[in-house]
Amino acid sequence: MSNNANYVSVGKPMIGGAVFRAPLGTTLPTSATATLNQAFENMGYISEDGVTNNNARESEDIKAWGGDTVLSPQTNKTDTFGMTFLEVLNAIVLKAVHGDTNVDGSIDSGITVKVNSKELEAAAWVIDMEMTQGVLKRIVIPNGKITEISEVSYKDNEAVGYQTTITAFPGSDGDSHKEYIVAADESES
Repeated sequence: MSNNANYVSVGKPMIGGAVFRAPLGTTLPTSATATLNQAFENMGYISEDGVTNNNARESEDIKAWGGDTVLSPQTNKTDTFGMTFLEVLNAIVLKAVHGDTNVDGSIDSGITVKVNSKELEAAAWVIDMEMTQGVLKRIVIPNGKITEISEVSYKDNEAVGYQTTITAFPGSDGDSHKEYIVAADESES
């Protein structure tokens, strides 16, 4: 098979939103173009670093007498997504980062955020992007939980953001996430 530059691409966020969150058990999309269930909430702007995916596998070599490696079974598999939420005044973002039951109110009426050791809720996540050549890509995480939040910095020359790691756990079918990729119709562009 020959090389094809048309298969080289970048990932840009979809206009109107790229990262969405919904309660566990929400009906998930099964294509790159399916309409999202109304339960999915837009997480707003993500930093210019975009979204990263670390789909890591670890194995352990088993050696025979004499030192030959004879087997290397998989011992660990993690699937994580990293992103920085920039809309730190958005109650939807605050609920994802601090826990749904730890955030009350709206920016207009006033928001109260309780910071405690309650376990964060797992949720369904969708990441939508447009690749080069008008190709749409959607990543669907059926069961993902924010498992790490980096230090938050408040400075007068830098946007405040919540740099997070979302760990994707296997869904009922064993898949930690699915990716749907399709060329967009001219009418959808």
